[in-house]
Amino acid sequence: MEQRALGSTGLAVSALGFGAGHIGSPDLSDREAAGLLGTVLDAGVSLIDTARGYGLSEERIGRLIPGRRSEFVLSTKVGYDVPGLADWSSEAVLAGVDRALSQLQTDVLDVCFLHSCSLEVLEAGEAIPALHAAQQAGKVRVCGYSGEGAALRWAIGSGAFAAIQTSVNLADQWTLGALIPQAAEAGLGIIAKRPLANAAWRFADRPAGQYEEPYWERLRTMALEPADGDWTGTALRYSAFAPGVSTAIVGTSSRAHLHAALAAMGEGPLPDVELDRWRAAFAPHEADWPGLI
Repeated sequence: MEQRALGSTGLAVSALGFGAGHIGSPDLSDREAAGLLGTVLDAGVSLIDTARGYGLSEERIGRLIPGRRSEFVLSTKVGYDVPGLADWSSEAVLAGVDRALSQLQTDVLDVCFLHSCSLEVLEAGEAIPALHAAQQAGKVRVCGYSGEGAALRWAIGSGAFAAIQTSVNLADQWTLGALIPQAAEAGLGIIAKRPLANAAWRFADRPAGQYEEPYWERLRTMALEPADGDWTGTALRYSAFAPGVSTAIVGTSSRAHLHAALAAMGEGPLPDVELDRWRAAFAPHEADWPGLI
């Protein structure tokens, strides 16, 4: 597994990261979750990304693989859903960090993101100093922002963050041209989320009201299919090898799907002709299709 610098943070991460949202589902047993996490680490995947809002995810990572903490960079997200505290308040950010440390059974969070808060929250000036205070206290190594659009643009230019997380995929290319070059030039670590576009191609009919619907609409409008017929491989290679991207995180509860992602990474970057096809299909819609949170 290729290891890359996470910008100028001093951390190194695998080109394929693991999004641990599925680990948080109660439909997955502890045994299944432990097996999946073990497979991830055995494959050389050295970034595990989780969040406060991912159900059992943080707790399971801390409880099921405590002896392997040194093998991976751990990132999580905070700032919201703390009982009795206003979202994005200083107290909510600090309490979120402390809870994450306890749940994950670790002394430090390698990367800690403010989780898709608005531009107004960032400009208010309360959440960011709290995250920096946690960093100064040795609880967080790298401060990051996860989000899209105007808020992400502000975060990149603010100098307040050393890492960002943003959507990058076949149907979500806006950030690649508009913001990632600026972030890379500034030395920020760049984590691409949703590289598989929620696998929206699985649906023959519109998945109305479901998480996948916006990407399904975009892919239908683009009216393009992978040249080799391999949706997963094409999508993942497009995102993971995009200029500036440090790592692309894939979430799954299936070892078979994980192995398919690993195999796709072994193929390396897409051929230029395939990249050009997807860029050309997205270009007419770039002004109307912002990054999806």
